[in-house]
Amino acid sequence: MNFIKCLSTYATGTRSFSTTSCLHEIRKLARMRVVDNSALGKAARLSGKPARVIHVYNKTSVGTVGDKVLVAIKGQKKRAYIVGVKQNQKPNMPKFDTNNIVLIEDNGSPTGTRITVPVPSALRKKGEFSKILSLATRFV
Repeated sequence: MNFIKCLSTYATGTRSFSTTSCLHEIRKLARMRVVDNSALGKAARLSGKPARVIHVYNKTSVGTVGDKVLVAIKGQKKRAYIVGVKQNQKPNMPKFDTNNIVLIEDNGSPTGTRITVPVPSALRKKGEFSKILSLATRFV
């Protein structure tokens, strides 16, 4: 009965209803898509439980393309680099339709052997991405 009363007050406009807009930022608990062919990434994709960001390794705690993050995937903590985001980007940086990461080991080497999506060519300017860029087959 209370639900119907609440619904009727919403329809008449006496009660305000608000929602917040979707944040297209990489922050804690953001869902990420693993785009390399690592076994852990494939298992997460098949189970329907995507990787979640635990920590962003920068000052603002908001991740963009090229930032290192710590993710929780299949009950494990793994490090990863962000290679594509939904949020609005700087000029000449592509905007992707999903938030993409590439998993790396603790020593900095990639977990997988291939990257299945296009990688921004702006990452070529940064030095620590040479191993990841060698796995990519397409660039944007």
